[in-house]
Amino acid sequence: MLIAPLPKDRRIQTMTIKVNKKIVGYKVAQDSAEPNKAPQVPVVAPASNIIQMHEKLERPDMLLGSTYKIKTPLTEHALYVTINDVVLNAGTEHELRRPFEIFINSKNMDHFQWIVALTRIISAVFRKGGDITFLTEELHSVFDPRGGYFKKGGKFMPSLVAEIGDAIENHLRMIGMLKSPGLDEHQQRLIAEKRAEYETRHKGVSTGDSAGNNGAFPDGAQLCVKCSTKAMIKMDGCLTCLNCGDSKCG
Repeated sequence: MLIAPLPKDRRIQTMTIKVNKKIVGYKVAQDSAEPNKAPQVPVVAPASNIIQMHEKLERPDMLLGSTYKIKTPLTEHALYVTINDVVLNAGTEHELRRPFEIFINSKNMDHFQWIVALTRIISAVFRKGGDITFLTEELHSVFDPRGGYFKKGGKFMPSLVAEIGDAIENHLRMIGMLKSPGLDEHQQRLIAEKRAEYETRHKGVSTGDSAGNNGAFPDGAQLCVKCSTKAMIKMDGCLTCLNCGDSKCG
């Protein structure tokens, strides 16, 4: 096999030096072009001091709280759901507000035992950290075997536990952990047109019904299977929800 010779500029020049004396020490030779260049020191990134929510986080002496009132036709007395939040990394760009604990109080003692158990479990999940938004879906899926009820505004609640989950969902939206679904401009315009047309055709019909709409949606509105609100009206043979914009006609 023939090996082509390297060009002159790529040939390696070697020189053999014979040492006749005893070696008593050594040092690393510096590049002659940069004799005063300091050795490079690796840059170590500063340790992160951002506090995250975790179960070992100690409870501060003061927490921010919000209380939600739940009044159902199932009980004589109302329930008051209080959610206390802890503020992490206060005063910095990483400031976060996260739920830390929950309490539920009522004069009605019929459900005292399971309500205390529920609040302790939810509080433990809060302090665990991470994504806790799954709690709302789990609580919404609890159904009362005796049947549900309509809360103020016409929204259907399958159980008391589901309405507690609804209060937690509203709180998570308030502190920014959940985003409001919101309707786009086209859907808002469609709902406004349907509402105006319906009110024009039914001028003599009063608003509000026994379910507690208080004028939010017309009387006789049907239950929307998408948002569980009595806001589905029929116009020109097409069912349209005045709350979420869902329409059977696409």
